[in-house]
Amino acid sequence: MSSENSSADDGRRTADDGQQVWDVVVVGAGPAGASAAYAAAVAGRSVLLLEKAELPRYKTCGGGIIGPSRDALPPGFELPFRDRVHAVTFSMDGKFARTRRSRHMLFGLINRPEFDQQLVEFAQKAGAELRTGATVSRVEQHGSAVPDRRTVAVVLQGGETVLARAVVGADGSASRIGAHVGVKLDQVDLGLEAEIPVPETVAEDWQGRVLIDWGPMPGSYGWVFPKGDTLTVGVISARGEGAATKRYLEDFIARLGLAGFEPAISSGHLTRCRADDSPLSRGRVLVCGDAAGLLEPWTREGISFALRSGRLAGEWAVRIAEAHDAVDARRQALNYAFAIKAGLGVEMSVGKRLLAAFERRPGMFHAGLTGFRPVWKAFTGITRGSTTLGEIIRSRPMVGRALTAIDRGPQAAEGEQQ
Repeated sequence: MSSENSSADDGRRTADDGQQVWDVVVVGAGPAGASAAYAAAVAGRSVLLLEKAELPRYKTCGGGIIGPSRDALPPGFELPFRDRVHAVTFSMDGKFARTRRSRHMLFGLINRPEFDQQLVEFAQKAGAELRTGATVSRVEQHGSAVPDRRTVAVVLQGGETVLARAVVGADGSASRIGAHVGVKLDQVDLGLEAEIPVPETVAEDWQGRVLIDWGPMPGSYGWVFPKGDTLTVGVISARGEGAATKRYLEDFIARLGLAGFEPAISSGHLTRCRADDSPLSRGRVLVCGDAAGLLEPWTREGISFALRSGRLAGEWAVRIAEAHDAVDARRQALNYAFAIKAGLGVEMSVGKRLLAAFERRPGMFHAGLTGFRPVWKAFTGITRGSTTLGEIIRSRPMVGRALTAIDRGPQAAEGEQQ
């Protein structure tokens, strides 16, 4: 039996030396990786999911599940909500606070360890095999470790090699697989977060309501997300403003009256947003989620981007695994890139324009969300999943023109002065 043929009824293959060749190896067991593993396993392929940590593990994340995230989950997945949000309080660096409410749930809040673990379990039930404590050092698509041109070698710390017909990199914002693919970044931000246990009386005051505070640095904002007896409090701003971002979080917590409560966890992370021309594949290797720099640039929302891009990556990895030569594999990889750019890419493009406008005119955003019904309606539509940023721009040309006017404002002013 050659290395091209199945060695078992489950579709697994072996190389000439008898080593197993997986159809798809997924690196990283977060939402993107678990979604990719699930999609490939549901298609009947042999799938190995590699994760360097032991599960469940903590992840710095607000934990907001909006409509697009919900819609991208596997059938039968029951979200482990810690709270359901019906109200949002908006403020500007602690001032001009106003609360807007909705009769319908806007979005839900989860703890990432529970959510991620449940996603992995769904992938396992679909047939994927999980291996934790496995740190990937590199991937090789040429050389002595690769038995043939249809195989990728995933080299683990310690030297062990895992073989696959296709690899999906979902190993986070500091991705080794992303480095192999050559992912290029356009925006890097620093997020700081504290998980603060609070008394029941404080928790009740926050139940069903979140706070979004437009921060003191351009493009920055803070949030309070209630999760039962714990408040997730965080801020985010452009990288390079580390000291100012830390002060913002400290001041934010103090203003909220939470400085006297000891955080159970304090953490930080960098969010990375891809450049428009950044690759999404190299040979038989795809990247998705944070590893690909896929997230919404204004809010830095990443869970929905991870789930959606992970599912697409798993589906196209199956096609790449079935490709008989480099030309066919390249064609499938390009189709994956097209699918990403046609959907998530459009949302990212609008998000970049929103961020640029928000950096210049945060007060206008605050006024719109708190006092202009169409803006609030657009916000609720996005959070519920009934519309997207791209659809709003397409269906409401005035929104696009307003963003363009804000973006050109300083240049126009300079031209008038000249």
